[in-house]
Amino acid sequence: MADSATQPANPPVVDALRQVVADSYALLGQTHLCHWNVRGPSFFSLHAAFEEQYTELFGAIDVIAERIRALGAFAPGGLQNLARMAGMEELAEDSPAKDMVRHLLEANEHLVRDLAAARKLAADNGDAETEDLMIARTQVHEKTIWMLRSFLGG
Repeated sequence: MADSATQPANPPVVDALRQVVADSYALLGQTHLCHWNVRGPSFFSLHAAFEEQYTELFGAIDVIAERIRALGAFAPGGLQNLARMAGMEELAEDSPAKDMVRHLLEANEHLVRDLAAARKLAADNGDAETEDLMIARTQVHEKTIWMLRSFLGG
């Protein structure tokens, strides 16, 4: 295993994982914003669902960041840095509930694309552990996508 004084193992994989962390943090922040500000007839169900999603995501980000460290690189951090790295739009605080759900659906789809890119790079570079982690995360986000789509009636 590489340490901070040497070149990280699998730099392309590390770069992809850093993007996953940044976009995951953006999704976490947006989900938390929706949890705080959702209103309307679906308040109780969405408030609880958003809390479950951001709580699960917080733990997952830690696991991915620790994988980056295990590969000998530094995990990204700092809100300004993560926001700069993230490729996601932010949602207005006063958005209607359906817009929140639609926004989180799109953000989860974006993250699934990040995960697929990281998974492929891991496979191409013989990093089965990272590949497995990306597969597991994809399953979680695909389930979330299904639930959000179902709420929207699709």
